[in-house]
Amino acid sequence: MLATAHVDLLDLFLHFLTLSLLSIGGAISTAPEMHRFLVGERHWLSDTEFTSSIALAQAAPGPNILFVAVLGWNVAGLSGAFAAMAGIMLPSTTLVLAATRWARRNKDSLGVRAFSAGMAPLTLGLMLATGWLLAEPYLRLPEHRLATLALIAGTVLLTLKTRLSLVWMVLGGGVLGALDLV
Repeated sequence: MLATAHVDLLDLFLHFLTLSLLSIGGAISTAPEMHRFLVGERHWLSDTEFTSSIALAQAAPGPNILFVAVLGWNVAGLSGAFAAMAGIMLPSTTLVLAATRWARRNKDSLGVRAFSAGMAPLTLGLMLATGWLLAEPYLRLPEHRLATLALIAGTVLLTLKTRLSLVWMVLGGGVLGALDLV
């Protein structure tokens, strides 16, 4: 970590706040601008520290956005991690909360109903595509094919016939996988 005496935490926070509004596709899409700012302009990190921060965070379990906290930590310790994470998370979190509350208040309006109806097939399609990508390698293996198909069928049935939370189904799938039953 470079000397933190010269780090302006407000500047760090405001820069990441701005990047949050540009991070279509996730915070990683703004990594080149983060590099320009942290390494090239402010010299708060070296190239190696920047690259290592991202590599460490991407290798660790958890959300991909954790690399922002690691960058902030390497710039200014705990206060740097907090400033960077608050900056990158605040706009998107505020937008989601405001949009959700607005949609809930206006749930009977034609526009909100049309948006919800239009998003349902898109969401379903994306979920099916993700499910296919995750299941397809196991469907190719004869020793896993039957168990994978049974797990898919069971999940679909539980989803359609019960109000069981998807979290429990994911947990159940994880347990079956850990026991090498799938």
